Amino acid sequence: MKTRTPEEGLTALTDDAERNRLLAEMAEQSTDMISRHTPEDWRFIYVSPAVTHLLGYSVEEIVGLSAYDLYHPDDVEDFRLRAPTVNYDRGLYTHTYRFRCKDGHYTWLESTSRTIRDPQTNEIREILVVSRDATHRIKADKANRRLARVLESTQDLVIFLNLDLTVSHLNEAARMALQLEQTDYSSFPLSWFVTEKGHAQLMAEGIPAARHSGNWRGELDMRSLKGRRIPVMLELLAHRSLHGDIEYFSLVAHDLTEKKAAEEQLKQYQADIEHASRLVTMGELASSLAHELNQPLSAVVNYLRGVERRFAGQERITWSDLELPISRSIRTALRAGEIIHRMMDFTRKQEPVISDLDLSALIREMVDFCESTAERHHVRVVCHVPADLPLVRGDRVQLEQVLLNLIVNAIEASAQDCAESFATVRVEADDQVPGHVCVRVEDQGGGISESDLPRLFDRFFSTKQSGLGMGLAISRTLVENLGGELWAENLPERGARFSFTLDTAD
Repeated sequence: MKTRTPEEGLTALTDDAERNRLLAEMAEQSTDMISRHTPEDWRFIYVSPAVTHLLGYSVEEIVGLSAYDLYHPDDVEDFRLRAPTVNYDRGLYTHTYRFRCKDGHYTWLESTSRTIRDPQTNEIREILVVSRDATHRIKADKANRRLARVLESTQDLVIFLNLDLTVSHLNEAARMALQLEQTDYSSFPLSWFVTEKGHAQLMAEGIPAARHSGNWRGELDMRSLKGRRIPVMLELLAHRSLHGDIEYFSLVAHDLTEKKAAEEQLKQYQADIEHASRLVTMGELASSLAHELNQPLSAVVNYLRGVERRFAGQERITWSDLELPISRSIRTALRAGEIIHRMMDFTRKQEPVISDLDLSALIREMVDFCESTAERHHVRVVCHVPADLPLVRGDRVQLEQVLLNLIVNAIEASAQDCAESFATVRVEADDQVPGHVCVRVEDQGGGISESDLPRLFDRFFSTKQSGLGMGLAISRTLVENLGGELWAENLPERGARFSFTLDTAD
């Protein structure tokens, strides 16, 4: 071994002193708490001034205390037994625990410690510890664990995406719905889990909107690996770093399968109710319709009997002799056929077909259809329909049902014992909403009582003794499905008015 000269030894001592001074100065200025402890009971031998900021003690107050006395009771045994919360790496122990502050509350610390041994005997002389506040990290870790539990327990499908739109993580609900329980889905493209139409919608609308505003929401269809379609309400979120760059995307999809099935069932139920209501309406008009059909059929019989009486026994008959009665018979039979055809169309069960309709012609057809009913009740139905009325959007059978309900109700409400009265159907431009027309059906009855007005459109409520209480309720639903509104009001003089709006085809 080379022996140092006196000058070299002096230089080394000076360097060590300077290094120790710098280390001591760093310890005094550090925001981490640096402390030295006895190996047996971990009493504080030295502590840096940061102890005041972290724990509230002064240096003088904490020197001589045992760290074991300040540990939270639930954490001290973990440290003594070197539980999994204590990590060991290359001679350094790292431990996260709760430590009691001077005011009595506990704060989270993370400490890294190492032993200082005697170079001659290898016995532990003291323990050097560096401690820092871990409260925010522990709270963040707990929050993340809570969020992870919520993420895995929610029934919504949650998918995390890389920037290249490949899957990085799926929650349990998504793995089950997409049939990926036994599949390594990492790096699968998003396009595998949405329909072509849904993927196009995401690329055209969703991704650009999420990049711009942070989120996008819309309905589309997802699909499992085996092709099962899943209608969802999907929210797409863009997650940014502290610098503002997008780091990843997440999808939160609410499965609408049951909702869509319930809506379809309700739609079918509504269609069945509407069909039943039309059948009931036909039943209520049965006697009038029978009378209306009886007239043309009787006329045909009379025409043919007249031919029989006039030409019986004659051997030679010219076409000019038969043309008039046969032509009349044909026209009359066709009229009866039109009545039957209209009844069959009205009572047929079919899907709605929205088209542009001539409202003026439709109203006149319904008024003609109710003519015999009006005559039987001594009521005359008057129409005020502008000649330049625009076409309207709607389903023909459904609008017939609404008009028929309102016109028949107006006829029955206007019926008098002897004197003739009127029911009026008029069409006006809707002053409130451009592009709408308003149909009004007025009667000369006794009006609607104030107590009945709020319930008039409720299902199964009727002011008629034999009424089912479905006609007005269904009529309002049909009008609202077309984007219109149906309401009732009393007229100032006498009677009531039922009004509904329709979109024009312009």
